[in-house]
Amino acid sequence: METLGTVVGSVLAVLAVLVLHLGLVPVMAQQNELQVGVAGQTVTLSCRGIPHDTGVTWRYYRLVVRQFKSNHLRGKATMTDRSEISSTSKHLKVWDLKLSDAGIYTCDSGSRTVSISLHVFQLTISLDGHFLPKEVPELILMQNSSHPLPHLSITLFDSNNHTVTPQLQNKTPQKYILMLKQLKATDNGTWTCHVHSDSPLIDHNITFDVKVLGFQNPDLERKYAAVDSTVTLSWRLNFQKVKWQEGFTGQLSWKQKESATAHELLDFNITARGEQHETKKSSPLRFEIPESKPQSAIEVKIPKVHFSHSGQYWCRLAYSRRYTQSQIELLVMKVSADPAGPLPSRAEVTLTCQVSSPLPPNAHLLWERVNGTQVDVKKSKQHEVKVEVNVSAAGLWNCHLMEDNERKISLHYLVEEAPVWISYMAIGASVGGSILVFGLACLCIINGISWQRRRQRAKRMARARQYLLENKTCQCQHQLNK
Repeated sequence: METLGTVVGSVLAVLAVLVLHLGLVPVMAQQNELQVGVAGQTVTLSCRGIPHDTGVTWRYYRLVVRQFKSNHLRGKATMTDRSEISSTSKHLKVWDLKLSDAGIYTCDSGSRTVSISLHVFQLTISLDGHFLPKEVPELILMQNSSHPLPHLSITLFDSNNHTVTPQLQNKTPQKYILMLKQLKATDNGTWTCHVHSDSPLIDHNITFDVKVLGFQNPDLERKYAAVDSTVTLSWRLNFQKVKWQEGFTGQLSWKQKESATAHELLDFNITARGEQHETKKSSPLRFEIPESKPQSAIEVKIPKVHFSHSGQYWCRLAYSRRYTQSQIELLVMKVSADPAGPLPSRAEVTLTCQVSSPLPPNAHLLWERVNGTQVDVKKSKQHEVKVEVNVSAAGLWNCHLMEDNERKISLHYLVEEAPVWISYMAIGASVGGSILVFGLACLCIINGISWQRRRQRAKRMARARQYLLENKTCQCQHQLNK
């Protein structure tokens, strides 16, 4: 009987525990949820299943954050001043989230409690996200949670939604330091950092801005111009597109050769409002600043290009003691003939096509006769600055500057045949010149012979006078002796 009583007592105890547990379920009704927030942004913690007409109390661990009853009451938690409770949903909104805000939040409403674990990420980028081309950003991703910190898998996407593989510099459970690629001006925009964890399950995107101030031109641009033509050199900045909110300065310079002295052409500055101011400097190069030009562009106009205007033009902009630059190399081309003018019959002229500096390996000069044959084609060798062709017949010739089999610039030269009377004049002048030369030669010979004869005659007379003088002296001496 004692054993039976013990068994019955144990059963009754189990039943009591079950009844007590069932009674507590509606009282506690506790849920555990995971939410992710990003430092500096706003997060809304959901309090689901709470009737609209009941008051709620939000707690951070044991500290009251906010209460919503007949009016709002402030709590003592650190995020109290950065939070509010929605009057309809009873959700807690926290703005300007801090890394230290991670932890357990509870929403109490009478007999119902909702528990939320807030996992906070903090992403910071070096130089406050303001870069120049070729600079390498550093990303620091930190995490904080009430649970053990998980291992994170990080994937980056640039502003063009292309995957970027960062280099992991350092890693701890709380901090990941990542180095990105060298930036280009086209990398400007909003990037995405995708964070993944298997346990707990986290798939979250963190967006951040990358601003790259620079040129839309390539680093090195080559431009061709013909002698006496007009050329405009333009550098297109992207500060309007990236909405750069800070001022910067720059300058435009030119030098004819790598070893030559650089000449500053103009200074410019861009204000924080995007206002552009330019100051022209004194230099040996004659140029103009166009009155109308594209927005966010630095331009110079050379109204009449000379061969000496070739060289390197580079635009440099400086920001926060760092600088970037873009260079335009100007090559000038000209054609000439020797001798110049109409081509006499049976004569020959040499046509020369020349550039101001050596061409790159993928470029060459090419003479060709219009409507001519393959024989009437002359191509320059690698690194040659000029190519010549000998022409013995009238016709139109073109000189092309080819780069990767693409015509960059063409100049033509028309070889005209001289009229017949010009040929006769040329023949007459040639014959007359020959006769004149022959006559002068004959005159010189005659004068030479005459001069030689006069000299011989003078010598004979001198000898005769000497002979007579000696003979007279001898006769006088003979008479004295007698």
